[in-house]
Amino acid sequence: MAIDWYNEFVDLTYTPARDDIICLFSFDPAEGISEKEAAGRIASESSTGTWTTLHSLPPRMRDLQATAFDIDDHYLTIAYPAGLWEEGNLVQLLSGIAGNIFGMKAVDHLRLIDATLPEGYLRHFKGPHFGMEGIRDMMGIHGRPMTGAVPKPKIGFSAAEHAEIGYETWIGGFDCVKDDENLTSTTFNRFEDRVVALADMREKAERETGEEKSAFINITADTETMKSRADFLVENGWNYAMIDVVVAGTASVMTLRDYCSDLGLAIHAHRAMHAAFDRDPRHGISMQFLAKIMRLIGVSQIHTGTAVGKLVGTADEAKILADILREKKVTGVGHMSLDQDWHGIKSAFPVSSGGLHPGLVPDVLDIYGEDLVLLVSGGIHGHPDGTRAGAAAAMQAIEAWQDGITLEEKATKARELGRALEKWGSYKPI
Repeated sequence: MAIDWYNEFVDLTYTPARDDIICLFSFDPAEGISEKEAAGRIASESSTGTWTTLHSLPPRMRDLQATAFDIDDHYLTIAYPAGLWEEGNLVQLLSGIAGNIFGMKAVDHLRLIDATLPEGYLRHFKGPHFGMEGIRDMMGIHGRPMTGAVPKPKIGFSAAEHAEIGYETWIGGFDCVKDDENLTSTTFNRFEDRVVALADMREKAERETGEEKSAFINITADTETMKSRADFLVENGWNYAMIDVVVAGTASVMTLRDYCSDLGLAIHAHRAMHAAFDRDPRHGISMQFLAKIMRLIGVSQIHTGTAVGKLVGTADEAKILADILREKKVTGVGHMSLDQDWHGIKSAFPVSSGGLHPGLVPDVLDIYGEDLVLLVSGGIHGHPDGTRAGAAAAMQAIEAWQDGITLEEKATKARELGRALEKWGSYKPI
């Protein structure tokens, strides 16, 4: 009598159905486990199987089991029938394709690289409220990247000090000021105090510049507290809320998407903690899959790295992430990503941040183009002449890239940029 039934979840002749969810994994079977058996175990554990044969099963169960249909040099592709998944419940999807399978003894390493989500699954999600064009219209910014900066150090300032740095950032030409991931409501900088202080400085900066200014203020907490903080943002004239989406969890982000949408708030998504499960190239979940699900559940923008700053990530990875967030249809790249037709789900901005300064701005724009949110923080606050000059230098670097000239050429007529280049040149921090 057979003990297990893992091989029944492998069919290398299977052709996926139109409404199957297709997942791409990389995997290393444990010692003594064949690739085929490991593939079957992964497909089984993430769908209708268990560790042993059962006494009886309804015939319809066959229509629900996942099928491993392609095994190629430690890469595995599995098709999951649509009937496995609750409509509009991303949390339940993750419990299957990104759940128990990561703890199986049968695999030494397992990585969920990407998933193709069919139209039948997508139609139960709303995606971003605004889309990139909606954000541009809201902010009155066209033909260039959006810009923003975090007061640095990232935590420690009082609300008044934070707002004063924000004012200098705005006056220097930047669009947005941003809280960092670990600033919420501390004894030395309460959320409400920061919101009010920044609003006062925003109004002053808008009067002096004639430009729309905004801020990504961190509301991350329990869901009910986030709702009340979102309300407070609107009461004080803000159009954005920031959420640490990984630590907050997909369920709370799904709830806040609708709540913020009703309030007219865009969501800036910080990816804090993502590298805990996406940095190891052999195990965990990829950043491109995280970006995909965040677009699906409705954030307006999410951090995707720089490829040239202080955080890990290559230029190719950054381009894949940008495509996943911005394009209507995405063509897969080898074993790095899969095809995705978004079927009307609106776009989201990639956010490039982490160790940038004016001398690196052209490198980032060469990778991303102009449809991004460019965050340059320490690289403006560390300018020899202060934050305002640093912001101006970064804006001058953008202008140089748009005009197709070198930073050095631009600096002959842009003192702030010249001073930035004197300090940093093209230094890439590690």
